Amino acid sequence: MMWHKRWFQLTILMILAFIWGSSFILMKIGIMSFSSAQAAALRIFLASLVLAPIALKQINKLQRKDLVSLLIAGFIGSFFPAFMFMEAETRIDSALAGMLNSLTPVFTLIVGLIFHNAVFRWMQAIGLSLGLIGATGLILAGDGIQIGTMNSYALYIVLATLFYAISINQIKSKLSHLTGVQVTSFSFLFIGPVALIYLLTTDFAPVLANPSWPLHFLALAALGIIGSAMAMLLMNSLIRYSSAIAASSVTYVIPVFAILWGLLLGERVTWLHIFCMILILAGVYVINLKWNKGKPTTKFGEKL
Repeated sequence: MMWHKRWFQLTILMILAFIWGSSFILMKIGIMSFSSAQAAALRIFLASLVLAPIALKQINKLQRKDLVSLLIAGFIGSFFPAFMFMEAETRIDSALAGMLNSLTPVFTLIVGLIFHNAVFRWMQAIGLSLGLIGATGLILAGDGIQIGTMNSYALYIVLATLFYAISINQIKSKLSHLTGVQVTSFSFLFIGPVALIYLLTTDFAPVLANPSWPLHFLALAALGIIGSAMAMLLMNSLIRYSSAIAASSVTYVIPVFAILWGLLLGERVTWLHIFCMILILAGVYVINLKWNKGKPTTKFGEKL
């Protein structure tokens, strides 16, 4: 299958980075009419609505022993981070939010080592370091991003990346027998109704008072359908066929697309930006190389 090919995994990783690198702009648009909580709940509900037919079609594959892991994947991996990112977007720059997201691979490694007896290779540590240095460099090199903007709202992003790491490790260690489609559709089957119940308790009068709300709703619809439903289908499939650390390295590439979006919008890109992007891509390449081909698998059932 194509998923077993390393070049295909890297291609999916780049597609995910593009989708999520563009999502921060859609978040900003969405909260122009909707509150941050409403926007997050709409994102989750619309994604679950799209995935519901897939989940119901395969409901016979849902087993009781998987419920806890699927709840973790749903609530810790998607539901709560959606609210955290939306709230953070009300006070910090989209580019900075994308760059802080680069903490995910580091937390993935730490969580895996502490709670899942993960095994890693030193070349992975080198790749993680290269990516983190590059991502940090992009933060410090941003013309429109001041370190002072890293206020308490930035902690929402940090906590969300920790949640992502917990979910990624849980999926890799406990749900590898399910396909990425099954993990995604089942997990959203649980969180979709919760998002809907919350939406029904909110006041939409301020939203309807803004004549541009349909446009902002479309941005959230794209965010939910493409940025959550489709992206999580790809991500959970990637986790199944690659290592947890390799899959989480997608967040290293997100700042690259943030910079490229800035370039298209007429923002200035310096040689430091380019150097940092090269470091990030080099780090991701090193992380995804099969350095120990033919060696026994780890407790994750993966070759690192």
